[in-house]
Amino acid sequence: MDNLAVLIPCYNESQTITKVIKDCQNAIKDIPNSAVYVYDNNSSDNTAELAREAGACVRHEYKQGKGNAIRRMFREIDAKCYIMIDGDDTYPAEEIPKMARYVLEENYDMVIGDRLSSSYFEENKRPFHGIGNKMVRGSINFFFKNDIKDIMTGYRAFSYEFVKTYPVLSKGFEIETEMSIFAIVNNMAMKNHVIDYRDRPEGSTSKLNTYSDGFKVLKLIFTLYRNYKPLRFFGTLACLLLILSLAFFVPDVWLPYRATGKVLHFPTLIVCGFCAIAGILSFYSGLILDAIQRKEHREFEFRLQEVHNVKSKR
Repeated sequence: MDNLAVLIPCYNESQTITKVIKDCQNAIKDIPNSAVYVYDNNSSDNTAELAREAGACVRHEYKQGKGNAIRRMFREIDAKCYIMIDGDDTYPAEEIPKMARYVLEENYDMVIGDRLSSSYFEENKRPFHGIGNKMVRGSINFFFKNDIKDIMTGYRAFSYEFVKTYPVLSKGFEIETEMSIFAIVNNMAMKNHVIDYRDRPEGSTSKLNTYSDGFKVLKLIFTLYRNYKPLRFFGTLACLLLILSLAFFVPDVWLPYRATGKVLHFPTLIVCGFCAIAGILSFYSGLILDAIQRKEHREFEFRLQEVHNVKSKR
């Protein structure tokens, strides 16, 4: 088991990968039993060859997508601390020892390289990315009641326990959002660490699509909120359905019935009845799913303990 493993997922980063690897190697030179791993994700340029020449351990993930590359990394590499950093030279590698120290000495499960509290909005030249980052951060902190400063940063440190219990489900760039929410709902120890951010060098292009990837991230937040907070989600839906039912039932059915003794709007009565039934079903669905989710939390704690014991023995 490595003391520290630096993980770099790459796709067509030939312009910057050599510098990133050299910077990482210089940052970890005083940490014994540490290594830099580059996972090439079907690059069409010579990223893999340059990474190998720079001294990194190069491996391949042939299923396209950043999430798929990270899944392979987490599955194959064993280390007491993991540093994930992008290969585009936008993050300062000299922060690696500080971030690793939080994991190795202070037992944090995830350290988040916070760009948004420093130079991101001055350095980032891509339109709407700043707005998108603020929207995602605000949504997650509102729905999941937390204070993560940068949700979509690709610069993070992880503990062995986090990596070996985290089920990677996302295939693309929404992976950072998924791992942030996973850490929140499972009450894992997190630390915001402010870093300086620099924009990509001229000629290097981002693989992130502002609109399609942004939509995927927002869709993921909605899905995970439904999955992790089922009682709140389905309870809110039940309230809306019952309010909608009463809003039409009282003025169009109940009050005319009190005045005339007749139901004057049968279609409205039927629709209101179906809305009320749907609301009741939604509420009880939330109760059932909430019980299942609580059971899953208990099982996760047992899995976490098992992983910790494995780490201790190694």
